[in-house]
Amino acid sequence: MKKQYYRTLTIAGSDSGGGAGMQADLKTFSALGCYGLSVITALTAQNSVTVLGIQPVPPDFIALQMKAVMTDIGADAVKIGMLHSPEVIKTVAECLQKFNCKNIVLDPVMVTRNGDKLLQDDAVDALKKYLFPLATIITPNLAEASLLLGRDITEASQMGDACRDLATLGCNRVFLKGGALTGPTSEDFLYDRLSGETLILKGSRVITLNSHGTGCTTSSAIAAGLAKGLDLSTAVREAKTFIDEALRAGADLVTGNGHGPVHHFHSWWKA
Repeated sequence: MKKQYYRTLTIAGSDSGGGAGMQADLKTFSALGCYGLSVITALTAQNSVTVLGIQPVPPDFIALQMKAVMTDIGADAVKIGMLHSPEVIKTVAECLQKFNCKNIVLDPVMVTRNGDKLLQDDAVDALKKYLFPLATIITPNLAEASLLLGRDITEASQMGDACRDLATLGCNRVFLKGGALTGPTSEDFLYDRLSGETLILKGSRVITLNSHGTGCTTSSAIAAGLAKGLDLSTAVREAKTFIDEALRAGADLVTGNGHGPVHHFHSWWKA
């Protein structure tokens, strides 16, 4: 029997600063022992401070990238990030169905930590309609959950109800990240609508400016776990551990003048 890598595909935008997007996804896959493939949906000119511009990739070329990787190498799991427009969302959904993709982790990327918009206003409905039903799990942060639900989610006490409401939008499993909250601990909620179970994952809050790419990294770590055959709750738990350690390891490193990246290869550096 031929040996094979654990194959993980990222469908996302490129971050020229290297801290988020496709770059963060590929670093996470590599750090967790997976072979990373990529379909680039948009180019961004950004750094640790701001986004200077966005250049979308034409939908037909996105489809061509998908055809190239899926007809040759294939993927055991897929992470989806920045999609930018309804046309791109529809194209990605069609490709996921065409190539019968499994273990789909959808990170509904909408705005950067600095408030720069990464998703067109009319794309939110397309995201719910075309991609939520195909996703194994969605991984919004509080700002994204607020946009999806049309109400502010600003407290840990609101997160349980928010998860249940998000799960009615098309995807039965939700990992709601509470990193934007304040306090000594960070709480994330994993909700499974099919079983009705809610798992609350707590970690010590890391005080640092270097939090760029936490959402991308977390969703990619979940995809890596699924690619390796872990069940969903175990994949989420291990992703939570990975991002917490990446935040701690990168807390004091200086990369740029704004929000620097997490330390994706923290375990390698310790070794």
